[in-house]
Amino acid sequence: MDYDAHKLTSALADPTRFSIYQFVAYSKDPITVQEVADHFSIHPNVARLHLTKLEDVHLLTAVTDKSGKGGRPSRLYSLSDQVVSLQFPPRDYQLLADIAIESLLSLGEAGKAALINMGHRIGTEMAKRAVAQSGIQLKTATMDDKLNLIHRLVVAQGLKPDIEVLSDGVLRFRVNNCTFSDSAKKYTSSVCHMHNALLMGIFETYLGKIELREDESMLGGCRSCNYTVIQY
Repeated sequence: MDYDAHKLTSALADPTRFSIYQFVAYSKDPITVQEVADHFSIHPNVARLHLTKLEDVHLLTAVTDKSGKGGRPSRLYSLSDQVVSLQFPPRDYQLLADIAIESLLSLGEAGKAALINMGHRIGTEMAKRAVAQSGIQLKTATMDDKLNLIHRLVVAQGLKPDIEVLSDGVLRFRVNNCTFSDSAKKYTSSVCHMHNALLMGIFETYLGKIELREDESMLGGCRSCNYTVIQY
């Protein structure tokens, strides 16, 4: 299935809708329209419109509650299992990705370096586009503003992140799924280094000179990929 990046970013551009997406994404159980309405203090019809919009662009999926309870059947919303592939639909491009990675790795160290450099470049370009679209001035933006924009950008990549400020200039960054998981299983070291470089490009664009340290990896058996970000 093809995804329209413009439709995805438009769907998440509304602050309330973005918050609703996060609310559903982080919930352990499927969410009803009424639960969204109660949580955000909005009318159920407004909540339904936001949820339908997110479902239309495949960020959420919904089923009808068949519990047998009385009254009007409820729709239960949860995170779509397709969200990890928002940018590169695997049914169309996975083989092409494998061919491209194998071609680069066949060149030895030069190919590995090119893969990492490309990851950093793509992360930087994505972040610069997001800055331009937001209209924010990085020189005068607060740290909270910058972290909110980083979080929004990474969520749009399907990474389901957490960002925690540990101390002045030190962050804990956690990724709960991986956009490149299929390729990473085949080319673990190279793809993880490329992905880390992509994240590095994003953080550098917003925060300037940083160190991105990978502490734990899902491919190493952890539940998430955990990083420490140190700002200089």
